[in-house]
Amino acid sequence: MKLLLIGGFVGGLTVFPVYAKYDDIYGGKIYGEQYDFEIDSDIETGESPFQGLQFGTGISGTSGINMFLGYANKDLPSFWLKRIGLRFDFATTIPVKTTINNEIKRAIDADGIEYDGGLFVNNIGISAKHTAAMIDFYPFGNMWFFGGWRITGGYYSGNLKVNADLTGGGDCFSDSEIEFELSEKEYKYIGDGVIGIAKANWKYRGPYLGTGIDVGIFAGLKIYIDAGVVFTNKTAMLNFDIPAVGLQKWDGYSWVDVDSDTLRAELDEDIADALADTQSDLDKINFFPIVKVGFMYRF
Repeated sequence: MKLLLIGGFVGGLTVFPVYAKYDDIYGGKIYGEQYDFEIDSDIETGESPFQGLQFGTGISGTSGINMFLGYANKDLPSFWLKRIGLRFDFATTIPVKTTINNEIKRAIDADGIEYDGGLFVNNIGISAKHTAAMIDFYPFGNMWFFGGWRITGGYYSGNLKVNADLTGGGDCFSDSEIEFELSEKEYKYIGDGVIGIAKANWKYRGPYLGTGIDVGIFAGLKIYIDAGVVFTNKTAMLNFDIPAVGLQKWDGYSWVDVDSDTLRAELDEDIADALADTQSDLDKINFFPIVKVGFMYRF
């Protein structure tokens, strides 16, 4: 009996240190328990690989259909990172170009818009596009309601084109003669219909500053609104394309055909003078407005 007690005591001294060493290595938990704890920890975080990804589509008042792709994670632990978002933005009028131009035709009179000296503007067509990279700053982080307000800075590059037909019109003109003035000089077309094309082209690029808000609807679906300006040193350029075929000029005594190099050069000068006042006004505008509204989703 004494031998059994002595043997059991010695065996206990031999085995227990082994379990004590195992316990120290695994922090008081067996391997299976530790593995289960790690799985529960991952589930509790609920993080998704798409967390913070955002995309949206809407309408830009100056560029057409607007779309963007970006990132803004309001759940990040960092005070600054959860207040910063990124967006890559682009827009174009191509999908709605016909609709826009038809609405413009309905908005103007049948005779068009009178420009000056018997010239009327008809068949106005508009096309536009832009691309942009923007950084959003949310001052209130993820605070309810106020957290959706942002201040935005970035860089825009875009183009706005406007084309229109120039015609003669009015009750004082016959169907066979269309008279008009350029730089106080009298011209006349023999015939009717389109006598030229007016063009405006604005290639703008520069830094952008604006503001906006994301209004939550449910889950990650939101309404987004942007308003700001692009500061640019490039202004819209105007041009009149008036063909000399069938064109006559009053020289003070009679109507003469504009078919010589001298008279064509005078025509170009008169066009430039007629555009000068309008162009000088446009040159003072060094910013391009940006207004957008649409729907977005943020994971």
